[in-house]
Amino acid sequence: LLVVFAGLIGGIVWNLLTWLFGIPSSSSHALFGGMIGAALASLGMGGVVWHGVAAKVIIPALAAPVVAGIVAMVGTWLVYRLTNSVPEGQKNNYFRFGQIGSASLVSLAHGTNDAQKTMGVIFLALVATGNLHQDDPIPFWVKAACAICIALGTYMGGKGLVEIDSPQGMAAETSSAAIILTSSHFGMALSTTHVATGSIMGTGLGRKGAEVRWGVAGRMALAWLITLPAAAAVGAA
Repeated sequence: LLVVFAGLIGGIVWNLLTWLFGIPSSSSHALFGGMIGAALASLGMGGVVWHGVAAKVIIPALAAPVVAGIVAMVGTWLVYRLTNSVPEGQKNNYFRFGQIGSASLVSLAHGTNDAQKTMGVIFLALVATGNLHQDDPIPFWVKAACAICIALGTYMGGKGLVEIDSPQGMAAETSSAAIILTSSHFGMALSTTHVATGSIMGTGLGRKGAEVRWGVAGRMALAWLITLPAAAAVGAA
């Protein structure tokens, strides 16, 4: 249980630091980093399944934002191409309704991916303390707690990266949801933050004249690179 606790502290400390500076770093990678650092400190190199870290964390982390950006860029270009004759105001109104559906789909996808990791850690702690057996189902209160916390965190967070209109927003959300749901189906624990950010940048590149704030993007990329080792260092300490 102490290893789980130390790993969570590692992830939480890094999450709070990046949140305070308005940098949308990956909570998933912070959690993984914290757990890896705690396992290394308590069990040594043999305490971490390294091929699992590479296949399930590192490779998806590199590929996901690139794929999401490409899909969103193409989707945005197609949206504006197909609705070129529709008046701008009317176009935004229609796509604003579409965004309700696409945003809901992202929320669902977020739960199928990120919530599973957090529920897994809570379940691990309950098993470690003898409150549950490893074959028991996850209690409802664990699922509800994760859902409420993810919703509150999403509501409180956010940082401007690209100035987007409703058609771009719908394209970004749809591509994000599709990639996250696909990864959840295949059991890949990618970062929904990376996917969503890649999609948003893709919409900026896919629309002529859209502005991408490359300074913000650069700070985010730096945070992505150091999140896992930084959280691991805190978890190990």
